[in-house]
Amino acid sequence: MSGPAWTGARGYAMSRGLNRIELIGNVGRDPEMRYTPAGAPVTEFSLAVNSMRRGGEGGQLIEETDWFRVICWNRLAEIADQYIRKGTKVYVAGRLRVRRYTGNDGVERTVVEVIARELLLLSPRAPDVPAAVPPGIVDEEPVLPDVNADFPLDDDPWNDQVPF
Repeated sequence: MSGPAWTGARGYAMSRGLNRIELIGNVGRDPEMRYTPAGAPVTEFSLAVNSMRRGGEGGQLIEETDWFRVICWNRLAEIADQYIRKGTKVYVAGRLRVRRYTGNDGVERTVVEVIARELLLLSPRAPDVPAAVPPGIVDEEPVLPDVNADFPLDDDPWNDQVPF
């Protein structure tokens, strides 16, 4: 019998993993928008996320900055290009993507990118940004299945009846 490698108590296939990242930080440079050969817009920007840790002499607080490359597609790319500027504080939710490639110098490189699905602008509007800034933008709303009244809830794989 063939089937999924891991099934739940009711025999439904279970998710094998989760790839989600949420960041709040400051944009490090103005977004760059370009188009794929098929015409899909793609916008890229860098995001600096600051954190504090204890270390050094006497346990003093040390500020660390991690940099992330954020990629937005389609309508989210257009909105990011229009409203985000260097220094803007944003919330980004999406997934991580690891790409490997060989550079022009023959050295193999690895790039970790955040593929954004949601943006939330946290800074006040910059003077050169249009006034109608949407507060939160989500790319690709999930498509929910139509639920028929005759659909038995006991067969719903999401109705686990978890005791909490």
